[in-house]
Amino acid sequence: MSDEEMVEYLAHCLVDLNAKRPSIDTLIHAFIDHAHIDHMHPDAVIAICTAKHGREIMREIYGDEAARVDWLRPGFALAKQCGELVQQNPRLKAILLGKHGLVTWGESSKECYKNTISIIEQAQHYIERNEKRKKAFGGLRYRGLSKKDRLSIVGEILPFIRGLVSKQKRTLLHYDDRPDVLEFVNSFDGKRLSRKGASCPDHLVSTKLYPMFVDVAPSEMSVENLRRALVKETEKYVKSYESYFNANRNSQDVMDDPYPRIILIPGLGMVSTGKDKRMAKISSDIYHRSIAVIRGATAIDSYVSMTPAEAFSVEYWPLERYKLTLQPKEKELSRRVAFITGAASGIGKAIAHRFAQEGAHVVIADLNATGARAVAEEIQKVHGEGKTPAIPLDVSDEENVVRAFRETVLEFGGIDIVVSNAGISAASPIDETSVESWDRQMDVLAKGYFLVSREGFRVLKSQGIGGSIIFIASKNAVASGKNASVYSAAKAAELHLARCVAEEGGALGIRVNTICPDAVIRGSSIWSGKWREERARAYGIRPDQIEEYYRNRTILKVSVFPEDVAEAALFFASDRSSKTTGAMLTVDGGVSAAFAR
Repeated sequence: MSDEEMVEYLAHCLVDLNAKRPSIDTLIHAFIDHAHIDHMHPDAVIAICTAKHGREIMREIYGDEAARVDWLRPGFALAKQCGELVQQNPRLKAILLGKHGLVTWGESSKECYKNTISIIEQAQHYIERNEKRKKAFGGLRYRGLSKKDRLSIVGEILPFIRGLVSKQKRTLLHYDDRPDVLEFVNSFDGKRLSRKGASCPDHLVSTKLYPMFVDVAPSEMSVENLRRALVKETEKYVKSYESYFNANRNSQDVMDDPYPRIILIPGLGMVSTGKDKRMAKISSDIYHRSIAVIRGATAIDSYVSMTPAEAFSVEYWPLERYKLTLQPKEKELSRRVAFITGAASGIGKAIAHRFAQEGAHVVIADLNATGARAVAEEIQKVHGEGKTPAIPLDVSDEENVVRAFRETVLEFGGIDIVVSNAGISAASPIDETSVESWDRQMDVLAKGYFLVSREGFRVLKSQGIGGSIIFIASKNAVASGKNASVYSAAKAAELHLARCVAEEGGALGIRVNTICPDAVIRGSSIWSGKWREERARAYGIRPDQIEEYYRNRTILKVSVFPEDVAEAALFFASDRSSKTTGAMLTVDGGVSAAFAR
């Protein structure tokens, strides 16, 4: 029977008819006649399973208490062989699977656990004794860069890398410079060993058969040199993957994204990719295991990886592809990173929640660091950890803005959406307005929007895959506000800045649009301060009448809430507005003075 036929038969054995399809490894557990079975992928054991003379080394370590099955794809045939070996030899305590992993057993959970640990420890001790005789990976070829120099270069190059590997699908990046990675990429043999391929199918599905190795000497490292080398190596990698696919494909196979999951760079470390931050980090963690396996295998022998044909039989195996069909449909802002200023309250907070609901990774940037952390925690409780960092940010401080974008790039590899929303407000007649009030409002509302859009534009331009910048302005950008001349002038500056940036970004696919809300009071930190009293004074009403006043002056006689503005922001952030830039959208209930002219 084929694996597919056996899986169909397994479906008839289910007690719960709504249960997921059983793992293909269920058969190993079924055919070994013991109460408890462990199937694992320990680094030390896989090192022996990928050693050229692994069978002999296994006998040296375990004698006749372990058996080996040479490479077989997980499935029915492998399960039958394992079952037969255990039936034929009652002394066996373990089976080592070539280029795969370990199977152990016992009559109780505790016995099985102790046996598993014992087998792994014996392999580990054997490797450790032999490691002392050799330099890991042939010794160091390159001297490393300092942490400061690494982060300086990585902060510049990650958006460029993200653009290169996102030609078909956007990906997020994870940067890793842990000691074992640096030792590997800086070694004499690291490049050669990395190109041998994956050590087991469970590594392969997260890292692909090969990583991409970008061999630029740290002594010659510069952003420009690295850019040229990355373009060259990415083109080679894609062609190589296409050749691998075409050489092994079956008629029904459709090629996956041909771009690398793992990128190794001497002096810098490793960059991993994924559809979200979690998957990018998983790929990184798995390649740490690959490095450990290669280290162990080369300490005791030479490393033998999966062949391209073996790898393809797993990567494009119908039973492996079936798992992809079980994944939920990607949401509208999946694979995207949104940087939102003023996100600790009001409109910014509502936008952050709405974007997260649609699958975006959301950076909560706000001068109110405590409030920003609170919003991030709210979102994480609903949508999971690792997608919503909080960054303290004063938008009027250039160094602060540059730092915030650099932190975002180091965390996710780049950005896709910038929402400039941070604001303050003050109102007074022009003859009572101080220079200090002018400077402060212009610093936040004009200079702040300029700095945020400039840094966001730089990242989007480096990526080369387009993006969306959204300005949250105000009805006052187009309609004068009584006793609010400075605020209105600053908001008008925002609107025209957005139009100018849209003109510059068009050829790069960078869209810039503006939302003009009015009187969004609920949840606003601005309206909880003096602004409410100042506006009430301007209109000759009591502060507690302000909501009713604004509602009644609209054509639709409605109040405007943060969530209403968030829906408009979602439209401009998403592909639904892919052919709109330089636009202004009012969310004000209908204020005729603010109609576009």
